Amino acid sequence: MTTRILPAVGDPDAARAVATLLGQLPDAEPAPPVPDSTQLVDALARLAAESLDALPEVVLVHERIGPVPALDLVREVALRFPAVGVVLITSDTGPGLLSAAMDAGARGLVPLPLGYEELAGRVQAAAQWSAGFRRHLGGATAELVAGPGGTVVTVSGAKGGVGTTLTAVQLALAARAAGRTVALLDLDLQSGDIASYLDVQFRRSAADLAAIADISPRVLQDAVYVHETGLSLLLAPAEGERGEEVTDRAARQIVSALRARHEVVVVDCGSRLDSANAAAVEMADTALLVTTPDVIAVRAAKRTVRMWERLQVRKAEASVALVNQYARSTEIQPALVQKITGTRIAGVTVPAAYKELQAVVDAGRLHELDARSTVKQALWALAGELGLTGPPSTPAPGKQLARAGDRGSLGLRRRGGGR
Repeated sequence: MTTRILPAVGDPDAARAVATLLGQLPDAEPAPPVPDSTQLVDALARLAAESLDALPEVVLVHERIGPVPALDLVREVALRFPAVGVVLITSDTGPGLLSAAMDAGARGLVPLPLGYEELAGRVQAAAQWSAGFRRHLGGATAELVAGPGGTVVTVSGAKGGVGTTLTAVQLALAARAAGRTVALLDLDLQSGDIASYLDVQFRRSAADLAAIADISPRVLQDAVYVHETGLSLLLAPAEGERGEEVTDRAARQIVSALRARHEVVVVDCGSRLDSANAAAVEMADTALLVTTPDVIAVRAAKRTVRMWERLQVRKAEASVALVNQYARSTEIQPALVQKITGTRIAGVTVPAAYKELQAVVDAGRLHELDARSTVKQALWALAGELGLTGPPSTPAPGKQLARAGDRGSLGLRRRGGGR
């Protein structure tokens, strides 16, 4: 049997060494090494979209892969592509790392420096496991090709006051109205307003999950408030200073836990970038950036997108810009926003109609916004455009990873914790 192997190695010298040894393995069909975690997951997603049989039997993950740390990448590949055997290449083969790697879903470790016998043995064992797993899948392969998990949409503001929370709430309500199970997460950790918009008083928040290494369904249930609309709300802490407890790793674990139990997860990231909401943007299926059609906001949107790129959070072309408070008479049209920011532009614009919103916003009853509201109609149309109101579908090839401790987040900490 031919064993297809896809190595993920960031260091060029290590990549050459891995490729040389893989070329010596009998019955092996190694692919060229991919240099980072994003390209690895994108490649696997493209193959998974074709069929289960198109996936490689074995994925090798080097310990110095980036921007996602190796163990978190192993965990994500094992979760999303359970029919692939993942092997970790590492210089640390102690019992602590071995246990952590097995918990993450690895099928084995290969020590550094690389040796032929050890590599061949681990690859063969992982390939045999993969082949056996696929045989037992039989005809029920569709759900297992891309693994479990719902769609994650982050909503970020170019600056304050552009309508980020309004957009997030209405997207979540639209998905819920379509019969989807929906979680709405407030990661605007110091000044989140979802509780105010939906008239909620609840003592638990995302900060209560920050120190928990393994968020079980019971723990998550205790922290989530089920709103009268059916939305599962995980709120920002009432004490803004507690927002610092939610690190990038905690944010990824929280989003992953919500994703595992809901078909749609909408994350309000606010208008300031910190390590927690940067992690959410990075792992999202869709990263929505809300702006208004004025010079200051569009410049802020461009700054945000460029910062995402510099910190390796997300590429501009992988983001979607939404123009809010739009009027035909404005000089800045959506096409110009797209050109300036380099993002894709949403096919929907949200009209400037604050009078429609004022009563429900002041009452904290945004979920009771009249169905005839042009703002609501536009945002619910946007939910349809983003695929939140249709049946669950296979994740697109560009889907981003759930990541922890990546170079982007480290960069945020080097710059003062993302502030």
